[in-house]
Amino acid sequence: MKLDTDSVIIRCPYCGESSEVVIDLSVAHQEYVEDCFVCCRPMIISVYIEEDSLRVEAKSETE
Repeated sequence: MKLDTDSVIIRCPYCGESSEVVIDLSVAHQEYVEDCFVCCRPMIISVYIEEDSLRVEAKSETE
């Protein structure tokens, strides 16, 4: 069984470094915490899928 996924480049809200995250396209709205690969601080990743658009946001815990 093949999962529908896509990869997106996000920017860490703390250190500004870019990293790649893999998004599961089968869930329309997702929110989870992932540590930055560079500074190790927790980012809140929000994913919104509508029709043919994909929006991914990375926020700090205080935003």
